Amino acid sequence: MVAAVAAGAFAAAAAGQTLQTPNNSPQQRHTDVTPLANASDASASLNSGGASGVGGDAPAGSPVLLQVSHSVDASAEAQKLTESAEVTEKRLEREAEERRRAEEEAKRPKFVAPAQGVFTSGYGARWGGTHYGIDIANSIGTPIVAAADGTVIEAGPASGFGLWVRIQLDDGTIHVYGHMESFSVQVGQRVKAGEQIAIIGNRGQSTGPHLHFEVHENGQKVDPQAWLAARGVYI
Repeated sequence: MVAAVAAGAFAAAAAGQTLQTPNNSPQQRHTDVTPLANASDASASLNSGGASGVGGDAPAGSPVLLQVSHSVDASAEAQKLTESAEVTEKRLEREAEERRRAEEEAKRPKFVAPAQGVFTSGYGARWGGTHYGIDIANSIGTPIVAAADGTVIEAGPASGFGLWVRIQLDDGTIHVYGHMESFSVQVGQRVKAGEQIAIIGNRGQSTGPHLHFEVHENGQKVDPQAWLAARGVYI
């Protein structure tokens, strides 16, 4: 019995010694660490500090918003808008004017009678010779106009015609206007069909106020009346 009691006392002493292991032992350091309750607590703990770069009070995952200061001059912006509107308006006006001119050009006749009056003499034989043009009689001062678009190549005195004007068309055809009282064009000037170039007179070898009109085509004097009729102008 004494032996059993002694053995029990010894075992109890050994157990007590184990529980009183010094604080600096590996076993004590391990048991003093208190684990976090769960993984979500650990994530919350990490995100709650300033190390995230947002700040301790910012929600997790929030983007960083940087405030940028812009100084806008309202009057300058308004001026730009006004200038842009003015440029657009001018462009539209220019385009409208170009369309109007194109429409007018399309409607404009390309061939007209050189003067208004009485047809008194045609192309061909006359008084024992050849009359190389047509005569349109009217009072002095009646307008003479270009029968077609062309360029003035002569304007001034001419033997037999008193004064004349010669106009060359783009295809090389030449129109001759004679016996006028005066002319209002000059060499090198571009004229359009229907544009006034002179007025009827009675200068040169003339029996009365009239326009003498000739057509020279490919170097040959042709019948002006037929030439005009082929282009829709009848005298």
